[in-house]
This record gives sequence, C-alpha cells and structure tokens, in this order.
Amino acid sequence: MIRNLLVMLALCCTGVVRGELPGVLHWEVERNIDSTYKSIYKSLEENKFFVVFEPNIGSNMERFATRWGENYNRNRLTGIRSMVFCNAWYANQVSNRDPELLSLCPLHVTLYQQGATTSIVFTRPTHVATGSAAMPLIEELEAEVSKAVTAGIRAPDEAE
Repeated sequence: MIRNLLVMLALCCTGVVRGELPGVLHWEVERNIDSTYKSIYKSLEENKFFVVFEPNIGSNMERFATRWGENYNRNRLTGIRSMVFCNAWYANQVSNRDPELLSLCPLHVTLYQQGATTSIVFTRPTHVATGSAAMPLIEELEAEVSKAVTAGIRAPDEAE
C-alpha cells in the first residue's frame, strides 16, 4: 500500500497528472493524439497490458455531425480514441478474490485532443473496488497502469 501511495505521489509531482474527479485519473500532454496514442499503446504492451480493442470514438461520432447539429462536439475536440486492454494474470487474481470486480475487465484509457493538448483519462479501479477484499490487488493494478501510461507520455515523440 505504501508503495502504491509513493507511486501516485510521484506521478502527481510530475505535473502530468491532474485530479479533478475522484474516480478518474487525468493526464495532459502538449502533443498530438496520434503520437501520444502510439506511445501509450507501446508502453501498456511493454508492461503486459495487452490492447485487445481500439475504438476510434471521434470518428464514429463524426458520422452523426449533421444529425446532431449544434449539439455535435461542443468542446471542439479534434480526436477521441480509446484502448481497451487486459492483463490475464491480474484478471485471474481478481477473479480469485472478488469475481464481481471482473466488471473492471477489460480496462480502458481514453485519449482526447483539444487544441494542442491531448488528455488521457482512466477510470480508477480503486474507486470501483471500495470495500472489496481485492482492494490491495486493485491498488497495485491501478498503480501499474498509471506507471505505464506515465511512461508512455514521457516517451519521446517518434515524429520529433
């Protein structure tokens, strides 16, 4: 638990993690969504969180622009993409401790770009797991995903 708190404290001190909603981790980076996406994807996979699905939400929503009219994309986001990922070892351990928390499996991060800033958001598994016997494992899982996302953000932009 102390290790996880230290990891979260270190992430907060980097200036990339924001904390506005208690159940959501939010990072920001001054880089376009495509290069940020590639870096985070690579980092997740290197950390054994395997991406199993890649919805391009912004592209799907764009098809409804005419139908939704002035209600379409009011925040003028230039992209919304998600990565759905899983680590089988963590899934097995969660199922052993609290099968109801399999609702977290698979996990996902969503990226969105507004202007020159890409935001990365991740629903905190610890927020969902409050009171569960699996909480120590979920704290570890959250810290590991956070570490992987932060490493992806810090990775040099391949386009540079």
